[in-house]
Amino acid sequence: MLKIQNREIPEAVVKHLEDHGIHPLMARVYAARGIDHIESIETSLARLLPPTGMMNVESMAQKLSQAIEKKSRLLIIADYDADGATACVVGLRALRAMGAQIDYLVPNRFEYGYGLTAEIVNLAHQQKNPDIIITVDNGIASVEGVQRANELGIRVLVTDHHLPGDVLPAAWDIINPNQQGCPFASKHLAGVGVMFYLALALRALLRQKGQQNLPNLSHLLDLVALGTVADVVKLDDNNRILVSHGLQLIRAGRAHAGIVALLEVAGRDASQLVSQDLGFTLGPRLNAAGRLTDMSLGIECLLTDDPTRAKVLAIELDRLNQQRRQIESTMQASAMVRLESFDPQEAYTVCLLDTQWHQGVIGIVASRLKDQFHRPTVAFAKGADGLIKGSGRSIAGLHLRDAIDRVSKIDPQLILQFGGHAAAAGLTLRECDFERFKALFEEVVQCLLTPEELQLTIYTDGSLPASLVSLESAQLIRQGVWGQGFGEPRFSDTFQVLRQKVLKDKHLKLTLGRGRKAFEAIFFNEVGPLSDSIFAIYRLNVNEYNGLQTPQLMLEHWHEISKLEAQ
Repeated sequence: MLKIQNREIPEAVVKHLEDHGIHPLMARVYAARGIDHIESIETSLARLLPPTGMMNVESMAQKLSQAIEKKSRLLIIADYDADGATACVVGLRALRAMGAQIDYLVPNRFEYGYGLTAEIVNLAHQQKNPDIIITVDNGIASVEGVQRANELGIRVLVTDHHLPGDVLPAAWDIINPNQQGCPFASKHLAGVGVMFYLALALRALLRQKGQQNLPNLSHLLDLVALGTVADVVKLDDNNRILVSHGLQLIRAGRAHAGIVALLEVAGRDASQLVSQDLGFTLGPRLNAAGRLTDMSLGIECLLTDDPTRAKVLAIELDRLNQQRRQIESTMQASAMVRLESFDPQEAYTVCLLDTQWHQGVIGIVASRLKDQFHRPTVAFAKGADGLIKGSGRSIAGLHLRDAIDRVSKIDPQLILQFGGHAAAAGLTLRECDFERFKALFEEVVQCLLTPEELQLTIYTDGSLPASLVSLESAQLIRQGVWGQGFGEPRFSDTFQVLRQKVLKDKHLKLTLGRGRKAFEAIFFNEVGPLSDSIFAIYRLNVNEYNGLQTPQLMLEHWHEISKLEAQ
């Protein structure tokens, strides 16, 4: 059952923000998201949390400074998603600009699995012979991999943001805002954000040592913004500053060649880019490489400064993304067949195994099923040697990595590997243990969630006054930085349906009336017909047609209201 709840909007906070020049609509939106002072809205880079607040970042910078002086061979071991790819490129670009001899290696997920495994260390030793390995977006759980590197005389610097396990790897140094004892105020940095902070600390150190011609690291913020939004980390104050400046770079035409090329193949106008485009347009194309082949394709696209080469790589990434969508569609259809008799009212979780599923796409399927049933979901595909690989997605209220950790403590022999964070996690089991995991996972989640948390709640910003339905309001919203934990404004109102017309056999174009005013609206993937009087949840957006911009309501949910309610 769907529950619709308006966010609380403290009027005193709204007045405070309006008194400081914030538009009335945006003042209400910000107040509803817990922003109670003007400073939290400002996105100046001067407001970024300083690198010095991150535990071990200065000692790691010192180690890198010495490595650069000694001309040590550095090697980044990246993760195979968009966060890992952007973190790798930020590391490569920043460290090379500061004089480092550095290369990278990204594990093929189908051959080596996730993170700094002993196998990938052996491969790195054979192919690259590094003196120092730097992990990005992984490594905090790589106890065996770091041990193997130590045996080979390779020092390991771990940069990660995932939650640590009970045992930390014996690395040369570790930076991770989520490790115990780290005072860094933002616990929601993505892997690319952690790498960016390391680069800031190194640059500050080299400047203190008198080095000249150091790079302007703010030029990397388009990459930081992409990885941050694509990894669906919470957009707290610090992350919103990073993303805001990254968007400004892209809109101003100063993005890296790979981002420009990806936008071109997606048919997006860089000057009109919104934060959601990073997660829903660029992110999937970049991730397609890691899901289907090798993320080095995505890394090379973001690493090149040659627009022609970037375009060639972006076209291939776009092709892979189309292939990924076809695979996902087939997997999703088979999942729904398997779940025809599934009653979400009788279960707290969804857990599926299909040995025909593609290992690189199960995370997306888990996400779709999580959205459809509003249940924590884990989807498994066949791995090698009798193993299965699982990818999970969670709902608000359940910390998925902690839930899987609890399963592992109940049955220590069950889960061979796992890692992740609150919203997403990955794990490896023996195929013969699937049913045991499914039962234990359900049992654990029943202890951690309440029936109320299993009810899907849509939060809205309440009624949007007709006077604020304007192009100015729509443009202000469009320019905002919205994402995980700082959702795009949604409003709820009752309307009269004055006109409705089906477009392209799948979308509904509407004219809606409220009071004496009429509003143009669109309802994607809905053919109606809608009732004469409706309650609707909607977003306010900018519609562009023949060079003309107008405000448009974008409906997301509706239900019929009675004539009495309409009055």
